[in-house]
Amino acid sequence: MTSLTARSVGIAASAIAPVILAAGVVMPASACTTRPAGAAVRAAAPPTASAARSGPARARAAQVPRYAHIVVVMEENHSYSQIIGNRNAPYINSLASEGALFTNSHAITHPSEPNYMAITSGSTYGLSSDQCPFNTSKANIGSELIAARLSYSGYSESMPSPGYEGCTTGEYARKHNPTANYTNLPPAVNRTFVQFEAGASYASLPTVSYVDPNLLDDMHDGTIASGDRWLKNHMSSYATWAMSHNSLLIVTWDESNGSPGNKIATIFAGAHVKLGKYAERVTHYRVLRTLEKAYGLKALGKSAGTTPITDVFG
Repeated sequence: MTSLTARSVGIAASAIAPVILAAGVVMPASACTTRPAGAAVRAAAPPTASAARSGPARARAAQVPRYAHIVVVMEENHSYSQIIGNRNAPYINSLASEGALFTNSHAITHPSEPNYMAITSGSTYGLSSDQCPFNTSKANIGSELIAARLSYSGYSESMPSPGYEGCTTGEYARKHNPTANYTNLPPAVNRTFVQFEAGASYASLPTVSYVDPNLLDDMHDGTIASGDRWLKNHMSSYATWAMSHNSLLIVTWDESNGSPGNKIATIFAGAHVKLGKYAERVTHYRVLRTLEKAYGLKALGKSAGTTPITDVFG
């Protein structure tokens, strides 16, 4: 990014105040740095043995850190085997090798929209299509964070304006933007991706951000290679910043390409993440439960029947 200006649209500034780290240290605002463009990702910890860990009960003593910021990026319609080990996705594979890669991660259903609803509120709402408009006032990760005096925003690339409620325009599709479906969220938290990149530093991001690349950049209509380049160009500097600023990047896919088992890649990268491959079963509901646990929020929908992911943190 060549020019950075202060964010003009946001949830209450107090929600983005310095956050107490898991070790009990407050990070001052002065510790935050401006974004370096295209910086490489650094390993979260010294390399460990590559043997896969299995079973969600492996490390029950661990807890989910209370992160200052979590950014979740949802990619589209590719199975685990199409992404991991693919030479056309060098950045994603470097992120996987320098963070936590879940080798037994699965989407909930097909098609796209019910998976986006599942990872943000714990329910597919019986959706069997990419219905638009679809609206619900049910509790969701955004509404729960705001109620807890924290903050949330969805950021959609190619959405024409903040708060937009239309179904499609250009390369934007509302079916990939769950924030627009929740009527109990203020329109101001339904943001364009331009607003994600407009801040002077990542410290001004909400507590939790959901990022929706457009149809070309999320691999729905574009190639794996173009999606990988987009992630490197737009998320690598955040991934590096997160390492030293008590923050986390999650990259996952809404669903597979239709292959049996609906197996997808899911990657955690950032502070407190123990490098390695993890063979425990992970779903969108467990990812949601992990975010809820990080901030002491109630378990929503089917996330209540799962356990948070804890063994990757240390």
